[in-house]
Amino acid sequence: METMPNHSTSVLAIIAGRGDLPRLLAEECQASGRKYEVVEFENIPLEWASNHPVIPAVFEKTGQLIERMQQANCREIVMVGAMKREKIDASKLDDKGRELTAILLAKVKAGDDETLSSFIGFFEANGFNVLAAHDVSPSLLPQDGVLTNAKPSDDDMFDAARAAEIVNGLGRMDVGQGAVVGQGICLGLESIQGTDTMLCFVKNNREGYAPNPSGGRGVLLKSAKPTQDFRIDLPTIGPDTIKNAHSAGLAGIAIEEGGVMVLRLNETIALANELGLFLWVRPKE
Repeated sequence: METMPNHSTSVLAIIAGRGDLPRLLAEECQASGRKYEVVEFENIPLEWASNHPVIPAVFEKTGQLIERMQQANCREIVMVGAMKREKIDASKLDDKGRELTAILLAKVKAGDDETLSSFIGFFEANGFNVLAAHDVSPSLLPQDGVLTNAKPSDDDMFDAARAAEIVNGLGRMDVGQGAVVGQGICLGLESIQGTDTMLCFVKNNREGYAPNPSGGRGVLLKSAKPTQDFRIDLPTIGPDTIKNAHSAGLAGIAIEEGGVMVLRLNETIALANELGLFLWVRPKE
């Protein structure tokens, strides 16, 4: 039976993309005394990383990255933060880079789930244990219930249930992890552009589509895909989501219990209370 890494001796490699989550995990490790390294790619500069141990990396030089992580005694890795589909410079590829590129190119048209699963499988085959962000920081997944002063109305609960049906269908097609529904009408769908773009669309295009002034103002629902690998690309919300949902005129946000991470939870709840939105951790159906 495979021996699990000992956190007291093994170093966690935080493979960092854009956004707050990589920094939050680094700060969590720093505060708890867990040994870690931040993997910083040359085309994703991390302004906050100067206060943390860093392994510099180049996308194309995967073999070099693996060697550097091994030299730093990294046996566990977590992949967090947004990464666009970067343009690969074939002239820079090392042997492992060519191997990984071939794997990803074979899967890229199959959708994000298969592409990301292949990415995980590659690192597992090279001796690393791939963790989820919430394995490092369990508080990222809040318990079920309404976390705010504002509570969802019956209309809001109806809209959330309708949105959950829609998102489940999107997830089966590996398209997105969120939808906005108001008065039973789908006002927006999440695609590769992300939640903030969807909320901006709803803000600019909702007029006339939820006409009952006493009806529900609309709900953003986020949930994991039915076939989601919870170690990577788990849906995430935070203070910016609250701001954008408020700007879009919504009553609140519902997220699937155990399937959506909340960044800076206390700040997110406080902002929702300030703006009068509800935040509901909805039991998984």
